[in-house]
Amino acid sequence: MATRARVRAPELTGKGGWLNTGEKQYTLADLRGRIVVVDFWTFCCINCLHVLDELRELEEKHRDTLVIIGVHSPKFVHEAEHQAVVDAVERYQVHHPVLDDPELATWKQYAVRAWPTLVVIDPEGYIVAQHAGEGHAHAIEKLVEELEAEHAAKGTLRRGDGPYVAPEPVATDLRFPGKALLLPSGNFLVSDSTRNQLVELEPDGESVVRRISGSGSGGGEFNEPQGLALLPDGRVAVADTVNHTIRAYDPETGAVETLAGTGKQWWQGSPTSGPALDVSLSSPWDVAWWGGKLWIAMAGVHQLWTYDPAAGTVQVGAGTTNEGLVDGPAAEAWFAQPSGLAATGDRLWIADSETSAVRWIDHDLVVHTAVGTGLFDFGHRDGAAGQALLQHPLGVTALPDGSVAISDTYNHALRRFDPASGEVTTLATDLREPSGAVLAGDDIVVVESARHRLTRLRLPEEAVRVEAVAHRTRRAATDVAPGRLRLDVVFQAPAGQKLDTRYGPSTRLLVSSTPPGLLRGGEGTGTDLSRELEIDPSVAEGVLHVSAMAASCDDDPENEYPACHMHQQDWGVPVRVSAEGTTRLGLVLAGMDQG
Repeated sequence: MATRARVRAPELTGKGGWLNTGEKQYTLADLRGRIVVVDFWTFCCINCLHVLDELRELEEKHRDTLVIIGVHSPKFVHEAEHQAVVDAVERYQVHHPVLDDPELATWKQYAVRAWPTLVVIDPEGYIVAQHAGEGHAHAIEKLVEELEAEHAAKGTLRRGDGPYVAPEPVATDLRFPGKALLLPSGNFLVSDSTRNQLVELEPDGESVVRRISGSGSGGGEFNEPQGLALLPDGRVAVADTVNHTIRAYDPETGAVETLAGTGKQWWQGSPTSGPALDVSLSSPWDVAWWGGKLWIAMAGVHQLWTYDPAAGTVQVGAGTTNEGLVDGPAAEAWFAQPSGLAATGDRLWIADSETSAVRWIDHDLVVHTAVGTGLFDFGHRDGAAGQALLQHPLGVTALPDGSVAISDTYNHALRRFDPASGEVTTLATDLREPSGAVLAGDDIVVVESARHRLTRLRLPEEAVRVEAVAHRTRRAATDVAPGRLRLDVVFQAPAGQKLDTRYGPSTRLLVSSTPPGLLRGGEGTGTDLSRELEIDPSVAEGVLHVSAMAASCDDDPENEYPACHMHQQDWGVPVRVSAEGTTRLGLVLAGMDQG
């Protein structure tokens, strides 16, 4: 076995304490003898949710030697609330211990720069690998197997039950519901996301009529379904999020059919158009019928896609897969985890959650921003839309007067944007993680996700004013020197693999900045994972957007068709230009940064 760098793992500390441990507080010393994978995540982040799913099989297969520890490291202020972390651990069915680190203490000790980041610690307490982004489960499993053999031989491996203790289940009719739809019958259909079901409720929004699991349909059971939309044929389109599919549910017959998606997650290089059942999707979060097609908020790749039922095809409708806030022609626009859609005659409204923004697209397929400025500014501020602030909204609802209601999820509020006046107001507060809303006569029915219920509100004639609050992301900026800055994305192919160069370069690097003037040179796309950037000394601060991808294949000369794997991550690195700043920025995609 190759010699590895010996770096002692810093202690795991977090002011919020431990979850899923039966209230026991752990240290790394308590875990000595076990292989530990530390997963730095935050519950707003779709890539983090993908990694939770990637790790489930590894967690089960090696449960007697491997302990996965989630370190919850918040981006948004709401995510620093302890109860919100408790809710998220249940909502996303996290079945391993989680350390709540609201002040990012452990994040800083491990010098983490991106969500998600995975750090592997050997049974003697040393860091042996670090991975950022998605697609690393196969590499970590290979490393775990090597560590099991190595430390079993040394006598330093301890087998047995792990520290996970399941919380007591709670009985409620709904459990972290996602979206709701008013059926022609007057009943409500709700995506009961954590229970992997749809639930039909009577017009009172409380009495259960039936539960729909999706089983027996050929597509399997629903898996954390979210968005719902009526189709012209009377069926309901369902964004079956974790199954990476669009399903159709017939309220008359109860039949469920898969309309789009292969059931596998879309990766860079996969087809972006074609027969709907042959093209992979990535965490579709909401759906809306607009312009003769079903539009899909593809949260997992920061795009909007469309499904054409007449042709039976899907294709990209807007977005580049780059994460950020850029308006303009649909093919050039950037989104950041679009999670809510609402159709009107001339506009498709979009809740763009990670930029805390409300966007819209017109029939000329041009993207506009109504509220929001980018990935790092959020809060609760009413008034003129240009200075108003939201916090990770997940839903939008078209109102009869042409305005739009916003499920302002992390502000626990229902907000309103009026295009006529250009003003943002607050309709209601004291909701708990509202994730969607639907009109019902003169009322608006809000999905209070973290209160596990629908809440009916009378649409007020005048909005409620709240005290303005503004926030920036909690991550500290990196001081960089003006002039030349060397960017190194570290990627080391996992053991037993090599870079896949059969069809050309196996790596890709895309660099841009906000504001664009931060970079005098070095922006754009290339295949080398190292690049010289030129920082403009006249720009005080900004964000470097770095997207990296690498393909590796099993290194087995006897196998004509080796298994290949994709590794990818997007970083948004806040930087401050300073004469004392660094001249090198190292970002780890996989491996250890020795720079």
